[in-house]
Amino acid sequence: MRRLRELAGRTPARRERYVDLLRAVAITMVVLGHWLIAVIDHDPTGGLRGHSALETLVAARPGTWLFQVLPLFFLVGGYANAASLESHRRRGGDAGEWLRDRTGRLVRPTTVLLVLLAATGLLARLLGVDPVQVRTVVWYATIPLWFLSAYLCVVLLAPVMYALHRRFGLAVPVVLLLLLTLGDLGRLLWMGWLSYGNYLFGWLGMHQVGFAWRTGALPMRPRVGLPLLVIGLAAVPLLTVLGPYPISMINQPDQRIQNMSPPSLALLALATAQLGLIMLLRGPAERWLHRPRPWTAVVAVNAVILTVFLWHLTAVILLAGLLDALGVLPTPPVGSTAWWLWRIAWLAMLSVVLALLVGVFGRIEIRGSHRPAHRPGWLPAGVARALARPPLRLSLILLGFGATVVGLFSNSVASRSGDYPLGLPTGALAVYLVGAALLRLVRSVPDDDPGRSG
Repeated sequence: MRRLRELAGRTPARRERYVDLLRAVAITMVVLGHWLIAVIDHDPTGGLRGHSALETLVAARPGTWLFQVLPLFFLVGGYANAASLESHRRRGGDAGEWLRDRTGRLVRPTTVLLVLLAATGLLARLLGVDPVQVRTVVWYATIPLWFLSAYLCVVLLAPVMYALHRRFGLAVPVVLLLLLTLGDLGRLLWMGWLSYGNYLFGWLGMHQVGFAWRTGALPMRPRVGLPLLVIGLAAVPLLTVLGPYPISMINQPDQRIQNMSPPSLALLALATAQLGLIMLLRGPAERWLHRPRPWTAVVAVNAVILTVFLWHLTAVILLAGLLDALGVLPTPPVGSTAWWLWRIAWLAMLSVVLALLVGVFGRIEIRGSHRPAHRPGWLPAGVARALARPPLRLSLILLGFGATVVGLFSNSVASRSGDYPLGLPTGALAVYLVGAALLRLVRSVPDDDPGRSG
């Protein structure tokens, strides 16, 4: 705790603390939303099964307007990436170095999760557990990884997109919005292939708004925020309740069009309302965050924010499995009074399980943000010199990024009931691990390595 207080106390006065608060709030809302709608009960054979409460609680789907805050994560990601790019370039660094340094904290904790899940899946198969059940459990634990594949794509494009922002400003997100609108039109007209680009256009658009916040191109003031809030709040029901989009901002199996995958105009309307609210609350929040205790709490959460996100559904699996093994897993009907009361104890117990997981794996995320000060002994000097050359370094970084994204995305779109020896598609895992290894190799060359000047 003392180390956290010291870290919080060293925060520069010019830092926009509100960004860190929004990141913590966004991930916390995602975690709580997933936990609230998670239903674990038994199938006709007595085995555990999981599904979403929103499949039954149709009337509760407007509640997803409160918990769907992933656009905010891309917003604050844009702000943070713009600040990082500016700082990196002031020190004379190039885009390749920036991408290299950005990968450690994202990829290392993800690799640990995937390797442990694969090892657990293999052990379960060796013990004779049904392959479909193994895959279902592993698939559920890896649901958060679809988001990470999208965010890695946005990070990869950040240097180029930031250059476009510096030249064209808010025209860039406007163009992205028009492209997304075209994709949505294709979906509505049964030409779904036109919407494939929306997987990128939607998240890039919010990321560009984060750039605009950082550079001042978008004034983050109440006089701007209030109209945005009103427009967003008016547009969401018009597009969903009265329009062609589903009410739920989380994907539902009974909907032909989804709002999240890929992002839709309805989701961006919600993001507009959220942006307006952010502007209205910015001043009071910044003043509050200059108090030691609130700011220390925000620093603590952000230090392990990815760990919380990666492991929060594994916490569901562990808790449900433990309660079922003890014969004390309640399975009241979804929506009943008993079910809502059970949600209170459910959230409390999940918080304890997740805290234990963060205590074990959070240090991996913290260490992942630091690069070696000296060349590791296992890396030959000749290899280090070769890796220090910008063309090769950038090529390996791009290849590593591409492989990790393909691996994560391939797992997300693979069958949730397939027969995989490790519970994960073997090819997807292999491609991801190759990409992670390449990025780790490039990161192994410290900034003071002699090869950098050779």
